Amino acid sequence: MRILIHCLMASAVLALAACNTVQGFGQDLSSAGQSMSNSAERNK
Repeated sequence: MRILIHCLMASAVLALAACNTVQGFGQDLSSAGQSMSNSAERNK
């Protein structure tokens, strides 16, 4: 369990490091949400 928590924290740090700013992170999340929404609309 402890290893899983460490892996999740490391993944979160790497994901945040990939974005240069908080604004960039917000744009990435928005883009991911938009593509999920588009996919859901296409597969209705």
